[in-house]
Amino acid sequence: MNETGKATDPPPLTVLYDGACPLCRREIGVYRGLQPLRADAPLCFADVSDAALPLPPGTTREQLLARFHVRGRDGVLLSGAQAFLALWAELPGWRWLALAGRLPGAAWLMERGYRLFLRGRPTLQRWAFRLERPAPQRPGDGDAGS
Repeated sequence: MNETGKATDPPPLTVLYDGACPLCRREIGVYRGLQPLRADAPLCFADVSDAALPLPPGTTREQLLARFHVRGRDGVLLSGAQAFLALWAELPGWRWLALAGRLPGAAWLMERGYRLFLRGRPTLQRWAFRLERPAPQRPGDGDAGS
């Protein structure tokens, strides 16, 4: 309850993502297109590559850009596999992964897989940047009557 006696809405689950990363933008685009399972529990997406965005207390932009993070409704900051599991638990079509992550050893295995992905992320980002850019025009391309 707030000072007026009205019930306050819980803060949304906040997804902190790297909007400068083409891989991250694509994945977040998928998540944004889904309605949360609970209508009373919205999701918030915050692009931490935006220097104007205030950061959660006790964090740095570099830290948040290095790994996937989610700030839970309780204010706790989760990263890596735990962050993905918290997000997936809120989304239709993804909840089964969150449930699978509760199996003994599954979250540990998912975290190891995520760390392996992070090693290759710079290379994957370069490839994704190349795919996003339009091909350079060569002289004579697009000339009428050629």
